[in-house]
Amino acid sequence: MTQSDADILLNSTAPTPRYNPSMNNHRQYWNQFCTTNNIATDKVPLFETSSGLFVKTKQIGKPTLKSILCRNPEMDNLIRAECAKLIDDWKQQAFAYDGLIYMMLAEEPEGVVPLYIGKTETLGKTNGNLSANIKNIKTDTQKFARWGDNYKYHIGDLSAAVLLGHDPKEIKYKYIDWARSLFDKYPTDAPVLKRKVFFWTKAWSSKNLGPWVEFGPTSLTFLEYLLIGVASSAFGDVLLNREGRNRV
Repeated sequence: MTQSDADILLNSTAPTPRYNPSMNNHRQYWNQFCTTNNIATDKVPLFETSSGLFVKTKQIGKPTLKSILCRNPEMDNLIRAECAKLIDDWKQQAFAYDGLIYMMLAEEPEGVVPLYIGKTETLGKTNGNLSANIKNIKTDTQKFARWGDNYKYHIGDLSAAVLLGHDPKEIKYKYIDWARSLFDKYPTDAPVLKRKVFFWTKAWSSKNLGPWVEFGPTSLTFLEYLLIGVASSAFGDVLLNREGRNRV
């Protein structure tokens, strides 16, 4: 992306889209999945905030420092706890878990509202090795189960879109959408959320049931596909996933 492209795209005061809460089959499937997996009670804040919705930032990088949005310590702890299950399972070669299912979400009076759905698999690309995304999860926050501080990971790329001082070539259209949905304004050195944003994740076993319980045990890959499909039908433009959406 060029500097001019970034200047055009990185300035928006568009309101946060809201979903139509009318009940339908998709919403019923969604509510059932959220209730079964305790999403409303087990969620944690995604960002570390102060003075309401102001998101704290930190400086990282050598030799050039860059500003990064701070994850909430509760979010870090939840990811590490669920990844520990994956790592122990991999070490024992039990193969009980496929990986993590995760969700960025908001809350409305009607319940859990998905903003982004994704997965992190236990295994890497070759020879059954542990995925680099979770391998050093206790100490390394560069990848951090896809929520790492580096570019090409959610927090790093979102920071590039939201915070001043990042190289324009690192600003991705996908995360401009995130910035527009989550923050009052961008780019800025004082990021303020439009509303509270939460995070949920779970170590997923292929024996677990997905949103369509009639289907039976659901693999992580198929679960992600199903959840994005159901959520895109139930919540429309609120969902930030680009791939796997139902077309209307």
